[in-house]
Amino acid sequence: MRMRFILVVAIVMALLPAAFAQQAAKSAAKPACDSECLKAYVDKYLDAMQAHDPSPKLFAKNLKFTENGIRLPFGNEGLWYDMAGKGAYKFYVPDVETQQIAFIGTVLEGGSAPKAKTLAGDVSAKLAAAKPNPKPAAKAAEPTLVALALRLKIVNNIITEVEQLAIRPETSLGGGARGGGGTTAAPSGTGVSVEKLGAPRKIFSEVIPEAERSSRDELIKIANKYFTGLARNDGKGDYPFTDDCERIENGMVACSPTRNKCKEQFENGSLFSVVSRIRDRRFVAVDREHGIVFAFGFFDHEQINWTWQIAELFKIEKGQFRAIEAVFARAPYGINSGWSTYEKSISEEIQNIK
Repeated sequence: MRMRFILVVAIVMALLPAAFAQQAAKSAAKPACDSECLKAYVDKYLDAMQAHDPSPKLFAKNLKFTENGIRLPFGNEGLWYDMAGKGAYKFYVPDVETQQIAFIGTVLEGGSAPKAKTLAGDVSAKLAAAKPNPKPAAKAAEPTLVALALRLKIVNNIITEVEQLAIRPETSLGGGARGGGGTTAAPSGTGVSVEKLGAPRKIFSEVIPEAERSSRDELIKIANKYFTGLARNDGKGDYPFTDDCERIENGMVACSPTRNKCKEQFENGSLFSVVSRIRDRRFVAVDREHGIVFAFGFFDHEQINWTWQIAELFKIEKGQFRAIEAVFARAPYGINSGWSTYEKSISEEIQNIK
């Protein structure tokens, strides 16, 4: 009986390492958060921002938050102050390897939504309380469509980093995007143009065959050729565009097979020395399944003291650009992302953000 017991124990002990190894392999094969899981974090984030609810169940206590290159207190400033709703356009770029997700979409800001808070609205309410106005009330302000580029970092099921670029139409202090009174202008701006796209182009949803997928690092190196080719363009660089490549900037077609072919733009002189420097090139998300690379950066025009702050994504197939989409806004000349050292912020080297 004793020998039988010892034999059973020996067999169990012999099988345990294999069982643990099998379980470890299963755990390693399944990421902490897959693509759909990462997309859900963007939706949760937008819901929280609209509700003005920086819940500790979703957000880390020491979370870092920037908007348009400026670090802000989290939960009540920037878009968090008066986001009033979500737009229809949604473009997700999940990076399973780094547990980050990037996004381009639209949101509503200001207006007279129940939870929207606006400077002009606050002032108007106080004035009305102090001195009732017998005139008919002005028409309620409409919220403004804002284009949003976003990066989230997920660690242990909570959001630890939020980086966003909010592209608003130009407004005066007393009106417009922040819900001011007066005559309501026709909707305009990048948010409106992006919203009119309806949905990302179908080409972006096409899956790259597994045998043809490049590594994350390889895709970033290819995407960087776009920036290198555009900065101080001379028509002599490596411009790996497909013949049918289409680029959309702020919701508008910038080049296409039938209008200003993308590769020809880089070769024919129309872009010669237009951009003096493309810096702080932060590649923050790569979706290898669909061949999409998402980057933040800055385009400097030193001759006119002008900087564009940009979010740009690239669809890459067999080492070539098939489709490009970007949103950008003017920023103070020389500003950095809020995530880089000074040295990195003026560098044109690749920053592979993990």
